[in-house]
Order: sequence, then C-alpha cells, then structure tokens
Amino acid sequence: MQHYVATRPMFIDVEIMNTDIQVVLGDEGPQADSSYIAEGLSMLYKEIADTVRKEATTIMAVFPSPNEVMSILVQRVLEQRVTTILDRLLIRPSLASLPPIEEGGLLHYLRVLAVAYDKTKELAKELQSIGCGDLDIEGLTESIYVSHKDEYTEFEQASLRQLYQAKMAELRADAKQQSESTGSIGRAKGTSLTTSPQQQLSVTVVTEYVRWNEEAISRCTLLFSQPTTVAANVRSIFACLLDQVSQYLTEGLDRARESLNEAAAQRDRFVIGTSVSRRVAAAAASAAEAAAAAGESSFRSFMIAVQRCASSVAILQQFFSNTISRLLLPVDGAHPSACEDMGSAVSVVEAAAHKGLLQCIDTVMCEVERLLSSEQKATDYRSPDDGAAPDHRPTNACIRIVAYLSRVLEVAFSALEGLNKQSFLTELGNRLHKGLLTHWQKFTFSPSGGLRLKRDITEYGEFVRSFSAPSIDEKFELLGIVANVFIVAPESLASLFEGTPSIRKDALRFIQLRDDYKTAKIASMLNNIMSE
Repeated sequence: MQHYVATRPMFIDVEIMNTDIQVVLGDEGPQADSSYIAEGLSMLYKEIADTVRKEATTIMAVFPSPNEVMSILVQRVLEQRVTTILDRLLIRPSLASLPPIEEGGLLHYLRVLAVAYDKTKELAKELQSIGCGDLDIEGLTESIYVSHKDEYTEFEQASLRQLYQAKMAELRADAKQQSESTGSIGRAKGTSLTTSPQQQLSVTVVTEYVRWNEEAISRCTLLFSQPTTVAANVRSIFACLLDQVSQYLTEGLDRARESLNEAAAQRDRFVIGTSVSRRVAAAAASAAEAAAAAGESSFRSFMIAVQRCASSVAILQQFFSNTISRLLLPVDGAHPSACEDMGSAVSVVEAAAHKGLLQCIDTVMCEVERLLSSEQKATDYRSPDDGAAPDHRPTNACIRIVAYLSRVLEVAFSALEGLNKQSFLTELGNRLHKGLLTHWQKFTFSPSGGLRLKRDITEYGEFVRSFSAPSIDEKFELLGIVANVFIVAPESLASLFEGTPSIRKDALRFIQLRDDYKTAKIASMLNNIMSE
C-alpha cells in the first residue's frame, strides 16, 4: 500500500510539482496578488481532488482494504503536494524587518495566509467526501497551519500598525505639499500667511481604519473557531483600532487647537496702549481686524474638527455594535472589558475636544471684548441734553456683536450636539453675561441711556435664547430688570428692590453708575433702603 501510494505520479513527477507552482503563483512568484493566488489554488485543488477521485476508483477495485490505502494517499497529498506549494506561498516575514508597504507589507502575507487556509479547508472537505479512511483530515489540515496561527495575532497587530504609519506618512506628505503650494501662491501674490494650512481631520480616513480592522476580524474568525480564542484575538485587533482612532482624532484636534493658539498670539501682538498716534492706532486696528478674522477662521476649523470627531466616534461605535459585540458576548467578561477600553479611548478624544472648545469660547469672547471696546461710545448711554428724542435702537456695539455671534456660532450649532453643545453654549452664555456686566460698569447712564441699555439687553437676551439654556435666559431677564435702576426716579428705587429682591447685588453696583447718583443724593437713599 505504501509503495503504491509512493509511486503515484503526483508525488514523484517533478514536472507536476513545477506546474503546481506555476498554476498558483504565475509569473509574479510569491508577490502575486492574493485574489490571483486564490484562483490558482482553486484550480490546483480541483485538479488534486479529481486525481484523488480517479485513484480512489482504482483503489476500491484493487485493494482488499481500500480505506487504509485512501488514508495513506490523502495524508500523502496533504503532507507532500499541498505542503510543498504552501511552503512556497507562505513565507513568513520578519517582524524585526517588515516587508515594505509598497510590496504589500505584512498585509500581503496575512491575505495569502487567509486565502490558502480557506482553500485548503475546502480541499480537505472534498477529500473527506471522496474517502480518507480513519484519517483525521481536519486535524492534519490544522497542523499544516499551526506555526502560522500561533503567531497570527502578533502579525495582525503589526500589520495594522504598519498600515497606520504608512497612512499617517501619506497624510503628512499631502499636508506638506499643500502647505508648500499655498506658500508659493501667497509669495507670488506678495502676501504673507499668518498660519500654515493644517492637515484636516477626515471621516474617510477613520472609515479606512475601520475597514482594515474589519478585514482583520474576518481573517481571525476564518482562522479560529473556539469562542475564547476568537474573543481574545478580536479584542487585540480591536484594541489596535481604538489606538488608531484615538491617536488620529486627538492629534487632529491638537492641530486645530494650534490654529486657535496662533490666532490668540496674533491678537496679543497688536494690543497697544492709549497714548499712540492716530496713524499707529489705525494700523493696530487694521491688524486687530486681521487677527479677528484669523480667530474666526480657526474657530470654524475647530468646530468642523469636532464635528468630524463625533462622526468618527459614531462610526467606531457602530462597528463595535455590528461586528465586535457578537464575537465577545459568548465569553464572560470580554464584552464589558472591550466596552471599557472603547470608553477610555473616546474619553481621551473628548478631553482634547473640551480643551479646544474652551479655547473657542476664549476666541469668541476676545472678539466680543474688542468690539465692545472699539464700537461702544460713552454717549451711547448718556445722551446729550439737547431735547432730541431718545434713540431706542440697539447700540452699534450691540448690533455688531450679535451679528458676529450669529455668524460665528452658526457652525457651532451644526457641529456640536448633545452634552458638548449644551455645556459649550451654557459656558459661553455665562462668559458673555459676565463680560457685558464688567463692560457696562465703565459707563455712566442717563434715564434715556438706561432705556437704550435695556434695548441692548433685550437684543442680547433674544439671541441667547437660541442657546436653549434656561439658566442663561434667566440671567439676561434679570439684567433687563436691573437696567430699570437707570430709568426710575430716585424715590422709586426702593420699590424696585421690593419687587425683585434677587437683583439687589447687581442693582446696588449699577445704581452708582447713574449720572445723577451724586446730585440726587442716592447714596443716602440707599443707606436708608439697606437699613430697613
């Protein structure tokens, strides 16, 4: 029986062995595309199965114990003919010196491994259906791949890291090329760029990371069937995705924050004193406008970055729900641990976003303060006593600020959602309220000026209603009541306090800004009010 099997042409004919290699690899050799190799293996394994089927007919007719002969034959097929071609196909790379990404990198080896394993399993099933006696064909097939499977997880992780590094290098090169191109255009036009173009976050890039991971997971579930082994490998592979997404998004947010920092530095550069010539002041004002434009641009860029982060995290979470969860749930503790890992990765991104959002608020408030300083006039709230009708329109400063906030926050309303949006708008509302309070304490108010202040407060209040933050609405409503201290007659101030006790603290500060505070001896009235 052994002699009969050993003398079969497919085991001794060198030409057949060479043909096997040519069928599978073609002229490209080991670097052949995995889909080409899959097609070649299908053809080769079909030819092997057909040959074994013909041999089986002879064996059944000639040998008294055909099952024993078939067992020997099939074992020889797998151990010699199949293993010979697999040895040429599955050349395991060195993790210390990775194959270049231009030549397929580690991914090529992994794809060929998956294709070869899948096709060999199909061949084993076909041979078993033909007949292989009591041979443990499944165990024998697994033994052929055991060394590759033992190191599979390390290779998969290394491949994902290699893909990530190559992608990041590609993105950096693209950003550099864009920067050089933009710089050349700027120099040609005689302009100077205050900030260089930044590498923008892209949801498409994160989708690509997920696609890599999805492919790796599919290989894992092909190569392994034990739930505990699958879960352990899946967690390791998914951890790579968490690292990649977290690092990519965090670095992207940091770059966007750097633009905010550059804009802030540009603003600080053009802060000047009051004792300067008109020419210097005009130049500084022009530079401040440019700095404000840079701040607005960086604000928009950061908001877009946050929006793309949110979309990317949603894609990550969807992938976890659709693909990862079902592979981890059968194993105790695997799913909660992976959820915790994902939560940690996302929290790192959220922390970077939170820092940037606070900087965005700083950027907005700096521009609000600049507009208040440049546009608000002393006469806005202290109209000259010329008998002219009081102006009930909002002041120019108020109009400019509301227009600015409406414009700049448009992107924030669309980019932010959930708690991020709520906390951002609430903090901005608080800062705006505080900034306006501080600003108005620099002025003196006549009764008609008080009416105009009340008109400004109404304008600001109507705008902040879009924040959907009840606490902010309440603050601006109380401000409107506080403004009444400039409008009512001195003898009516006491009734104002009685009607709204909660305004007492702010009202007492504002009363001192009345233009008749000294002449009407309001200080003594206040003492009487406070002593009652």
